[in-house]
Amino acid sequence: MSDWLTPEWAAEPQVGACATTRAGGVSAPPWDSMNLGLGSGDDVAAVQANRARFARAIGATPVFLRQVHGARCVRIDAAMAQGEPEAADASWTSTPGVACTVLVSDCLPVLLAAPQGRAVGAAHAGWRGLSGGVVERCARAVCEAAACAPHELVAWLGPCIGPDAFEVGADVLEAFGVAPQRDSRPHFRYRPRADGDARWRADLAGLARARLSALGVQHVGGGRWCTVHERSRFFSFRRDGVTGRMAAAVWIRR
Repeated sequence: MSDWLTPEWAAEPQVGACATTRAGGVSAPPWDSMNLGLGSGDDVAAVQANRARFARAIGATPVFLRQVHGARCVRIDAAMAQGEPEAADASWTSTPGVACTVLVSDCLPVLLAAPQGRAVGAAHAGWRGLSGGVVERCARAVCEAAACAPHELVAWLGPCIGPDAFEVGADVLEAFGVAPQRDSRPHFRYRPRADGDARWRADLAGLARARLSALGVQHVGGGRWCTVHERSRFFSFRRDGVTGRMAAAVWIRR
């Protein structure tokens, strides 16, 4: 577990957080080894063993979601770790010992914490969810639960597909309200294909930072890892197709 990422942020000591990497699990290739995604094609028993290791390592109960690339944010508690997961892409809690958990392979995990650890939240932010407001909804839910303002939150961005690897078309620019002209725009670098077909390279972490800033969140860390380029450390669906899933989680310590 020493390879996992621990946020360097100004969250209170009552808050725990991490993002897993490929290391530390029991899954066989191509899901080797810490695959936490049940829908990835991996052996279910291996994934369940990995999830048990994950729970023991963080010392909290992870609550997974049925992620649908939307913007729904739900409140979680320990009971929700049993049974069918909620269809949502973000969660928040004010219950100690319960971990808001999102699965990722190229999408961006965003972790949030309120002052004194009064509430925490996690969002799964692919371009659809990010443009649809999943990060804003999660941040507002955490603020409401903790009775604080957005500028009091701390946020951390985990590993995701990087700005040199994330090729997108005009539909993605339009989803963010950007006119898809044949030039570069903030967070979208114009790079056409060899046949002249218009394409851009999108900065997913940069887009998330901009959204958080517009909301009033001032303390944002992380967002410097590329899942595609760091093959030995991270899963990447864009790179490999059949692959595992990592988890990012945040919780209030008991």
